[in-house]
Amino acid sequence: MTHLGIGLIGTGYMGKCHALAWNAVAPVFGDVPRPRLAVLAEATQELAEKKAREIGFERATGDWRTLVTDPAVDVVSVTTPNAFHADMAIAALEAGKHVWCEKPMATSPADAERMLAAARASGRVAALGYNYIQNPVIRLIRRLLDEDRIGTVNHVRLEMDEDFMADPEDLFSWKSEATSGYGALDDFGVHALSLIRVLFGGVRRVCGHTAKPYADRPTREGGRRAVETYDIATTLIELENGASGVIALNRSAWGRKGRIAVQLFGAKGAIAYDQERMNEVQLYTAEGIRETQGFRTILAGPQHPPYDRFIPAPGHGLGFNDLKIIECRELIRRIEGEAAHLIEFEDGIRIERTVDAMARSAHGGGWVEVS
Repeated sequence: MTHLGIGLIGTGYMGKCHALAWNAVAPVFGDVPRPRLAVLAEATQELAEKKAREIGFERATGDWRTLVTDPAVDVVSVTTPNAFHADMAIAALEAGKHVWCEKPMATSPADAERMLAAARASGRVAALGYNYIQNPVIRLIRRLLDEDRIGTVNHVRLEMDEDFMADPEDLFSWKSEATSGYGALDDFGVHALSLIRVLFGGVRRVCGHTAKPYADRPTREGGRRAVETYDIATTLIELENGASGVIALNRSAWGRKGRIAVQLFGAKGAIAYDQERMNEVQLYTAEGIRETQGFRTILAGPQHPPYDRFIPAPGHGLGFNDLKIIECRELIRRIEGEAAHLIEFEDGIRIERTVDAMARSAHGGGWVEVS
């Protein structure tokens, strides 16, 4: 293995998360050389230099284009707002770099297709930032399904709720601009679809509805601006394996703080998971005396890899940033030519096409096949 040179574009919420992962992956896993934090790019040279000092990058630039062509950079982390993903990822791939791009892949189907074409032409690894699939508990659910613990799954329900846009008087932000995408569908829905992707394979057709709880929001200048995206979305789905399902999304759900609720119903039992309690899963198996049947709670522990790389004792729990470190290790594994637990552009495009089908269904009504 080689010491990968890292380029980071953007240092907001997810940029810091990527930086923490690149810094921690070697000491946590112990089986990879420490990546070299080569170049950091931000909107201005001054901000880039400040963040480079804080995070530990060797150099800083106010022009992301110089980063993607820098010979010291092997992998580019793209953690900017959604509208910039396509141009940055494509430029990095065309420059011969591997890409780790935050979700969603792009804000339009056309841009996502361009990104996929660039990835195929480059021959480089192009991965998307779906760290929720890295949770050891999600891997356990996959194993329970493989072991047929709940029988054939016939119905799936996924809900994703947060309240960061619940207050109607919060200031207008880029998440309410049409340039950011559809809204809850590609901000939240892609996460739900990533879980479906790793657990079941994908979605065949959809029937959706979207809603705007608030017509406008105040601006910093004192006026109000019309909201252009949809903060609520509900979609009936049919999985590729024939099972039915529902995906419900809400960015304005008071009291919810990062909830992804997954319920899987099978012929012999059920599985329930809620990310607000992200280190546990509930399993119901229809076995034994009916009067004593019930859900049992399984707590994550070192017996659920790679939890053991972080903590030697069960029940202490991993967090959001830990999942990103796991994802970083999977990315390095893939770059080294090994099989990896990732959603690359080849899988990500299916998620983007599903989101587009959901949006078209919500606009036109009725069932829409996922192309």
